[in-house]
Amino acid sequence: MVELFTNISKYIFILLIGFYTYCSFIVLIGGREKKHNAAYHLQNLTMYTIHFVAYCIIFANNKTLEIIILYIAQVVYFWVTKAIFNICYGKKFSKPLLNNMCMLLCISFIILTRLSYDKALKQFIIVCAVTIICFFVPLLFKVLKNLPYMTWIYCIAGLIMLGVVLVMGRITYGAKISINIGFFAFQPSEFVKILYVLFIAAFMSKSADLKRIIISGVFAGLHVIILVFSSDLGSAFIFFVVYVVMIYVATGQSRWLAAGAAGGTLASIIAYKLFSHVRVRVLAYTDPWSVIDNEGYQVAQSLFAIGTGSFIGMGMYKGLPESIPVVTQDFIFSAIAEEFGGFFAMALILICVSTFLTFFKIAMQHPSMFYKLTALGLGITYAVQTFLTVGGAVKFIPSTGVTLPLVSYGGSSVLCTLLIFAIMQGISISVPLQSTNTAEVYNEIEESNDDDE
Repeated sequence: MVELFTNISKYIFILLIGFYTYCSFIVLIGGREKKHNAAYHLQNLTMYTIHFVAYCIIFANNKTLEIIILYIAQVVYFWVTKAIFNICYGKKFSKPLLNNMCMLLCISFIILTRLSYDKALKQFIIVCAVTIICFFVPLLFKVLKNLPYMTWIYCIAGLIMLGVVLVMGRITYGAKISINIGFFAFQPSEFVKILYVLFIAAFMSKSADLKRIIISGVFAGLHVIILVFSSDLGSAFIFFVVYVVMIYVATGQSRWLAAGAAGGTLASIIAYKLFSHVRVRVLAYTDPWSVIDNEGYQVAQSLFAIGTGSFIGMGMYKGLPESIPVVTQDFIFSAIAEEFGGFFAMALILICVSTFLTFFKIAMQHPSMFYKLTALGLGITYAVQTFLTVGGAVKFIPSTGVTLPLVSYGGSSVLCTLLIFAIMQGISISVPLQSTNTAEVYNEIEESNDDDE
């Protein structure tokens, strides 16, 4: 019976995730509010159904009371989170962003519980604690009016945090990325991503002349250099790309993109020459089969998992995702592709794309250059990190050791990503009423046209 239900569930997951993905793009297109509300409700129904079916399979394979308790707790979390945002922020918050955040967390809870109940429980506790803080973050955008003027506070705080890691950091997989705080290991670079974006946005929102570009480039370069000396090259690449794109948007001059591409290429060559673990990852990327017993084992196992899953997946508990090293962090995408299938994995990528487009839409709607650049910078941070994780898993690029936002296991990663989503909600609700009224007028015109037809 369990075998039959698992086989049927593969097609249920494909159908539901496809429908959810379709709705996630529908709500980004201008149109009637009623149509969007219907899509939001269908997204919720789809997410709860995927969650329920997956946990039925997990329970059938474990038959422990802890699974049922964890499932109920997660349902309560989703319901309370959405209810509080609806009550506190009315129509002004971004429902597409909130729905996608919950959907990505839902997928994370499912795959982590399947792989490791202890890690899933720990991740869920961290998510609950951080979400309580996130409820209040959007309010700061109403109360704090001096956020655009705290330029050097963002910069100095970020440099100090990175400096502490450089001096006192714990080495993990060849890089200094975390420090121990009691029983917890914290990765400051995850939090510095937010401070870094706020610094560039605050500095460039006042003026985008050459002098400011040079000064911002010096301090942005200090961030990147410290990360390079810490051997945290994945984060260094994210910081670099974010800076180049934000400068391009602030100035509107494409020459900065060309300069960034040239500089990034040169930096990649230098990193390859200087760092042995970079050469190992490049070797594993170019020909993992020739070094499958050592350097290429991780990438090879990832590709085996994705290939085994094919289009519809092996089904939950039918694959061997545990054979992939660091599967709950760097290669969680491969585990999802193996048991849920290529279609589900591609839909997950499209949900991430729709999330980035929502970030971009919020940036375009805000009249303030500071908030516009902040939203864009955070969106680029999210998009680049997603690209690096998925690209490394499918051997499109060398593995960089970064996590898939909101999906991979990792307290620092999920903490800072949830804060990014909360900041985006704050920017969304701070859009002046005039912009909101324009959207409402557009909706009324659409409804009137429909009635005439």
